[in-house]
This record gives sequence, structure tokens and C-alpha cells, in this order.
Amino acid sequence: MLKIEDALLLIIDVQEKLFRVIHEKETLLSSLQKLVKGCRLLGVPVLVTEQNPAGLGPTVPDLAALMPDAIKVTKFSFSCCAESGFIEQLKAMSRRQVLVCGIESHICVYQTSMDLLAAGYEVQVVSDGISSRTPQNKKLALGRLSADGAKLTGVEMALFELLRTAKAEHFKAISAIVKA
Repeated sequence: MLKIEDALLLIIDVQEKLFRVIHEKETLLSSLQKLVKGCRLLGVPVLVTEQNPAGLGPTVPDLAALMPDAIKVTKFSFSCCAESGFIEQLKAMSRRQVLVCGIESHICVYQTSMDLLAAGYEVQVVSDGISSRTPQNKKLALGRLSADGAKLTGVEMALFELLRTAKAEHFKAISAIVKA
């Protein structure tokens, strides 16, 4: 089970040029916006990566605007874990549960999740917070991720798991976020 004090949100490569060609990008953006709003409200730190931002552009503005204080790491490897800057930030956060979302499911999300698992992290992949250029590649990634030890979750499932109870201080606000 996710715990607020142990979790962090990792958003992988949701960048302008790549995002344009992603399958069901509007649905993905909506899910990511809800997830970011909920995590920020609950005090879950956010770590953002950008793959070769000079070539793929920055994080999409509609998402970046929701997390002006998020830690950003530039990367060139498909797995975030292959970048020393990412590993430094990850260790500095002292969290063992990583909620993984972003693009592309079958490349950067998959490789990062596998490396995080190998490093001993609990990985929960947000199934409605990932996508690829084709639905087949997302389906392939989800199958492999699940079979290889990552837990699958969804935006609502993760946020309510973090809350634990309807008596939680932010229950009404989280409910409003997921219903929006």
C-alpha cells in the first residue's frame, strides 16, 4: 500500500514534440493533471524527467504549470536510472515507493521501472497515466511491467490509497479532483 511519507511521483518525458504523437493524449493529460494536483495536495514530492529537451522540447505547458517547484532532470538514456543526476535526486528524496507515469510506456517507462525494481524500489505504474504512440505498445508495456514485478494502479486508486480514509483532511479535495 502506498504511504504519503514513502511515496514520490515520477513523471517521465511528457514533452511537447513527443506528446503530439501519443495515443489518446488528451485523456493522458487529464489523468496526469489529476495525479499531479492530488500528489501536490497530499505533499507527495514530484520528480520530472525530460529526454533531450533541446530536441523534444520541455514538459507540456498544461502539466508544467501545475508543478512549478518540481525537481527536473534532463536525461538522454531511456532509463532514468542510467542518469547520475536522476539517481542523486531520487536518493535525496529518501522515498522507497515510486508512482511512475509518462511516455513512452514501452521504452522509458518500462526501462526505468525495471531498473527501479532491480534497485529495490516499490514501483507502481499508473496505468491511466502512461501511453505510447500506439495502443499496442502500451498494452505490451503493461503486460511486461506486471509480469516483471511492477504493481499496476490508476490515478483514483493511487490517490485514495494514499488517503486511506474518508476522514482524511484532504478527502473532499481529492474527491473533487478525481471527479473533475
